[in-house]
Amino acid sequence: MPSPGSAQESAPESAPMSRRSKITPERAQELYGAVLELLRESGYESLTMEGVAARTRCGKSTLYRQWGSKPELVVAALHGTRRMRLTNIDTGTLAGDLLAAARAIGEASGSDTPLMHALSHAALQSPELLCALREALILPEVAAIDAMVRRGQERGEIAADLPGAAFVAAQLLGVMRARPLLEGRYADAAYLTGFTERAILPGLGLTAGAPES
Repeated sequence: MPSPGSAQESAPESAPMSRRSKITPERAQELYGAVLELLRESGYESLTMEGVAARTRCGKSTLYRQWGSKPELVVAALHGTRRMRLTNIDTGTLAGDLLAAARAIGEASGSDTPLMHALSHAALQSPELLCALREALILPEVAAIDAMVRRGQERGEIAADLPGAAFVAAQLLGVMRARPLLEGRYADAAYLTGFTERAILPGLGLTAGAPES
């Protein structure tokens, strides 16, 4: 038998789209930020529309009219706060790009890693939530790192058919996720920079030093 809380969460899902209130983009970003903060603090299961309403001083009915349910609000928050922090990195060398990417990912690990952990279990049970999580936090960074590798291949820094080139994104993003489980610490900028210098670049036949003129 569902708990009263579960019924409360699901009952307003049938609210028609035409009844949605007008929320400014600035207000939506404030709400999305609160959703992500609450997810990092307490996890997906503990997140409630009531909690978001209290954190943002927004009426619970407004949240339901706008998004319909907790999963829809979380998906909207992930899409609405998607960042493209690696796309502007272009140092002129593949080693420089990967080191810059490692620093950028490491600087955000304190906020991104708890969010990933908070959503992982729920995402495996919800295709829509999994898709939003991948599109917001994973795919943009995979695409940016893959683009760095392609540029390196085009410049002749690494061979076009180098087998390890296909696994660079998985290495860099995977260790960010794994370190908290292995060592109980986030993969910060210093750690990811060291990992890139000692594990990724040697596998590509590169070093962290400046290229020869």
